[in-house]
Amino acid sequence: MRIATIGLMFVGLSLVANAPVFSAFAQSTEGVLATIGAGSMDTRRVEIERLTVKSSRPFQAVVDAVEGAVGRPDMAQFGKAIKNARSYSEMKRVVDSSVSQRGLMLFMRFDDGEILRKESGLDKPKIVRLLIGNPLIMKEMAKHVPDAAAYAPVTILVDERSDGVHLTYDKMVSLLAPYGNSAALAVAQDLDKKIENLLRAAAGI
Repeated sequence: MRIATIGLMFVGLSLVANAPVFSAFAQSTEGVLATIGAGSMDTRRVEIERLTVKSSRPFQAVVDAVEGAVGRPDMAQFGKAIKNARSYSEMKRVVDSSVSQRGLMLFMRFDDGEILRKESGLDKPKIVRLLIGNPLIMKEMAKHVPDAAAYAPVTILVDERSDGVHLTYDKMVSLLAPYGNSAALAVAQDLDKKIENLLRAAAGI
């Protein structure tokens, strides 16, 4: 298992409807601030901890292990049930019945490798991106740090390389660290542990 630190810059926009065209913007070493009519734009630098777990298992076995350990509801029906819920407790029952014992569910699956293979005509690379999470966990972070909703559900990337199958995840604690909210960070830490345990189990370590 390996953790890499990656520096990224995120730009946030706050716009007003029918706002005039961008005005000139000023840049400093700490960030960027631009006036956009009555709104603003700012840049926040985020240092990400990327967790990578490597497995000697076959690629499909690893993917199956991840997907088999989380809930897999029909997302059309799930979305309809959430929308039609008449109270928080009713919505919570919908979520609780959709997640696995690990408290997680699969939102979407992207076969990114398929796109690359179409170009090469080969049977590799094998890359699958899984969006996994729990709406109730997202809620507990976003009510303290609204930007947390941009990171949930989380991405788990599974890709096959010459040295084995890699399972990669950007730790939520590192994404929320710049906001300095202890309540959100406590929830993020618990989520990171859930994901790490999931990856370890899928990798067979």
